[in-house]
Amino acid sequence: MRITDIRPYTVTVPLHAALRHANGCHWGRFVRTIIEVETDTGLIGLGEMGGGGESAEKAILGLKAYLIGHDPARLEEMRFRIANPTASLYNNRTQLLAALEFACLDILGQAWNVPVHAILGGKLRDRVPFASYLFWRYGDPKTGKEEVRTADQLLALARELKNKYGFTSHKLKAGVFHPDYEVEAFRALGNEFPADGVRIDPNGAWSTEQAIRVGQAIEDLRNDYLEDPVYGLNGLRRVRQMVRIPLATNTVVVNFEQLAANVLDVGCDVILLDTTFWGGIRPCIKAAGVCETFQLGVAVHSSGELGIQLATMLHLGAVIPNLSFAADAHYHHLTDDIIEGGLMPYENGSIAVPDGPGLGVKLNREKLRQYQELYRELGGYPYDQDPLRPAWAPIIPNDRWADPKDDRRPNL
Repeated sequence: MRITDIRPYTVTVPLHAALRHANGCHWGRFVRTIIEVETDTGLIGLGEMGGGGESAEKAILGLKAYLIGHDPARLEEMRFRIANPTASLYNNRTQLLAALEFACLDILGQAWNVPVHAILGGKLRDRVPFASYLFWRYGDPKTGKEEVRTADQLLALARELKNKYGFTSHKLKAGVFHPDYEVEAFRALGNEFPADGVRIDPNGAWSTEQAIRVGQAIEDLRNDYLEDPVYGLNGLRRVRQMVRIPLATNTVVVNFEQLAANVLDVGCDVILLDTTFWGGIRPCIKAAGVCETFQLGVAVHSSGELGIQLATMLHLGAVIPNLSFAADAHYHHLTDDIIEGGLMPYENGSIAVPDGPGLGVKLNREKLRQYQELYRELGGYPYDQDPLRPAWAPIIPNDRWADPKDDRRPNL
């Protein structure tokens, strides 16, 4: 079996609202690049990746010369063809490799008539639990609906999501407003659901001193962990000395060199594995094995997935024994999906692991065309900018907070 073609498609799929974060904003939609890898047997595998609100089509097409004629089962050779660790210093292709790995695993599962989780060792669980993933949000420009700017609005959204999807863990994406404002809102969230787990993530925007103060101020809540309070391993180590909450990261431990450094001098207790950031599902499983050996916690990170990447997260969550916490997902913020059957359903805060051949999802060609056209109409967006603060730049540590009294709404 040999690869005969690689086809990328850029889509943009609407969100219920524009999601604000420490480094900017998702401008009311996700931009994702979907890929198809076709073989000489007629099998087609699916992959997906993001690009910070931009298309990755040209980058994927640039790899065709490396992969046409390649056997999709030779995944390790593909890794070194595309992402040789020394050559990749000049052209980082880790996320491209991930999307191609997804597609090749999808092909192998179809060829062998087994789900990807069977190829990866067999599933340990039938469903993967998820957290609610709460954002500060801009409201609809005409009606103001969907806005989340105050603690009361945050609690209303959390109640709505819990009632609709059954979440028992709640994550606040912080780093938008001053830490004191966000701590007040986060404490209200923890007190609203005292039996549920809570977690807060400012995307590394706080200084070490702010992170220590915030961490100590929320120690009495039922914290899953404190995620990326600062950027950098040494800062995490300093916070960990002063705060009695497990620390988690998806930004400063995203490869095996960094994981080794964290094992030798622990700054982070929980590693959030991202099937894109780590270069595929298989590297995440290897990393989970290292974490199991050294008794570090593991969870699954979300980087703004549609159904194809969500399937990779589900297969990963199904096979690792040390999935210590509910996974993250932006998925419930989407209004639609590009897979057959539409959005995968939540039940009791979890999503079923696909059991069909390969990844277990198929492209809805009509939806693919619809959201390709929407991308052609709207184009990309600057993920690391705020639409209502054009002169602002996200520095680390941040001291340029948004004003929670500013009730303007961007027309995106």
